[in-house]
Amino acid sequence: MKGRDNIMENEYNSYNQNQNQNTIDGYRQSSAGGGYARPVNNTVQNPYQGNPYINAQPVKAPYGKKPSVLKKIFVGFAIGLAFGIAAGVGFFAINKMGGSVNLVNTDKAQIEELEKQVATLQNTVSSINDGGSVVYTGSDGTTYSTVVTDVTDVVEAVMPSMVSITNLYEETYNYWGRRYVAENQASGSGIIIGEDDDELFLVTNFHVIDSNLQLTVQYVDESESPAYVKGYDESIDIAVLSVKKSDLSQDTLNTIKIAKLGDSNTLKIGEPAIAIGNALGYGQSVTTGVISALNRDIELENTIDSLIQTNAAINPGNSGGALLNIKGEVIGINSNKLGGSAVEGMGYAIPISDVKDTIDTFVKLETKTVVSDNQRGYLGINGATVDESTIATFGIPEGVYVTKVYERSAAEAASIIKGDVITKIDGQSVKELTQLQDILSHYKGGDKVKVTIMRAGTDGYSEIELEVTLGTKESFEG
Repeated sequence: MKGRDNIMENEYNSYNQNQNQNTIDGYRQSSAGGGYARPVNNTVQNPYQGNPYINAQPVKAPYGKKPSVLKKIFVGFAIGLAFGIAAGVGFFAINKMGGSVNLVNTDKAQIEELEKQVATLQNTVSSINDGGSVVYTGSDGTTYSTVVTDVTDVVEAVMPSMVSITNLYEETYNYWGRRYVAENQASGSGIIIGEDDDELFLVTNFHVIDSNLQLTVQYVDESESPAYVKGYDESIDIAVLSVKKSDLSQDTLNTIKIAKLGDSNTLKIGEPAIAIGNALGYGQSVTTGVISALNRDIELENTIDSLIQTNAAINPGNSGGALLNIKGEVIGINSNKLGGSAVEGMGYAIPISDVKDTIDTFVKLETKTVVSDNQRGYLGINGATVDESTIATFGIPEGVYVTKVYERSAAEAASIIKGDVITKIDGQSVKELTQLQDILSHYKGGDKVKVTIMRAGTDGYSEIELEVTLGTKESFEG
């Protein structure tokens, strides 16, 4: 399936040939959670019979500060160095005076320069600033800094905002002409970014929750609860989840915190960066580094613009976790999928400022669960996935191509026509027919949805947004 981590490459072809290939401590690499997975249950099922009415298969989403030791060492070192230089100046002057009573101008200038350097060390070495660096000023007036790697205070403050996510997902593949379905689980990370009276809101990567049957969230106190998908956009690899507060104990509610979002537009190359996530599914871990580059364009299945590059390690399972500045503010959402195993010493994160509006849109959506067949809403179309070869050959946009519109259907009433390409439902990206089915399985007949389509015209395709009141299967069958 599109949107999978690079670590999943060729997995379908080798699944039954060697179950233990590409494993770490018995875990098989998986894309759906950006981490490592091991099979839970393998079953053989009949080939899927597609529903001409877009009847989606149900997705069972249940769902005062102490000075640091390093600072003391550095200040001690600076003082020692200052005394050393001062002593050197003294010995240098005595030596010169012993050899000649009249110092030449060059020697005097050297002594004055050394005295200035001593004064610089005594007067300009400052304490650790808000940026987490020891700052000093050179003799030329230039300010320098060195990164302090002790981030214990920052990590302690932000860890209650971090969660681990387990995705129980369904995977299908063909082997010797037969279709197999396997239930697997994979691990990823998430960030608590908001709340209301009834729910907590989490942000993560789309590929962490892709194809989920059930999502489980673990908090800093190791308690767990189900999570539900509120909205996602695969094109930017972002998903927002909700957790019912009624599923959490009061102790957990008292322990967790809401993360503070920073401004990724103000980042500078070289400033400290901290990555936190559920690396390899073993639990939360911390890596540090710096901002290596900004506005990186990484071409995967689509080009994702303006990524943050860091040398802080981002491993499988870190996907969906936080990239933080030294103040503990979220400046990016880590994604192991971007770059993956193709690069070494470089990790990538989605700038938080670039996706704030999308996150806010999904938070405002009503949390939905899979509805029963007799209540499910229908568009009333037949459709087909626009694959890459079709895009390349005919220039048709990516999405679901409408091959038929049924009479008296919701689609007909909303003026959807044959040849339209459905690209979004309520802002959630639609790239494949199965995604459209999954989304609609959470809506009831009578619900209103915003359907974004691309429609062909004399000047090519143009985007149109339509409001559709979903019907029932019986509304256009009879």
